[in-house]
Amino acid sequence: MSSHNDLSMAPKMPDHLETSTLEGKNKILGVWFFIGAETVLFASLFGTYLALKNQHMDGPSSQELFNLWMVALMTVILLTSSLTSVLGVVNMHRSDLRRTLFWFGVTVLLGAAFLGMEIYEFYEYTHLGHHFTGSAFASAFYTLVGTHGSHVLFGILWITGLIIQVRKQGINAVTAPKLYVASLYWHFIDVIWVFIFTVVYLLGKVG
Repeated sequence: MSSHNDLSMAPKMPDHLETSTLEGKNKILGVWFFIGAETVLFASLFGTYLALKNQHMDGPSSQELFNLWMVALMTVILLTSSLTSVLGVVNMHRSDLRRTLFWFGVTVLLGAAFLGMEIYEFYEYTHLGHHFTGSAFASAFYTLVGTHGSHVLFGILWITGLIIQVRKQGINAVTAPKLYVASLYWHFIDVIWVFIFTVVYLLGKVG
């Protein structure tokens, strides 16, 4: 009887650890402000690219450069990584440490695969005469896509650091908000890539 009373009086684990403390709520609010600022940054880069996309001088045009099959594969990889980060958060809510680490680890690997393909893409473009200082189009392209790539790299390093921390400390009110906001950030860079794929590559290929 006493053991039953002890069990019923035990503190219940919150369903969403990321919002169980004021610090956690502030982290989530802070990352939304950060995403808002980053949205303004990318909006400026998109505007610049659209204004300069036809200024390729004697260099190759977007129709000559872009390989949509490769970029489509990159898109599938990055969108899949967004799904795996969701699975990581779902298992975090279940306090399943092993599966949380697994799915965030898969997210990192997919992000690294995407980044490797983007580096290869840039390498191929430079061999086709598409250099950063070659034209206004090239400068705008590399600045926009490269800025996104740097955000992917930051996300990879961030989530990797969190995986190490969570492996040591477990899932608690301190680590859960960090995983959650990292997942929000990852979704943001995925959404930005969808716009890049549409505005830069698809529209660039059809002219």
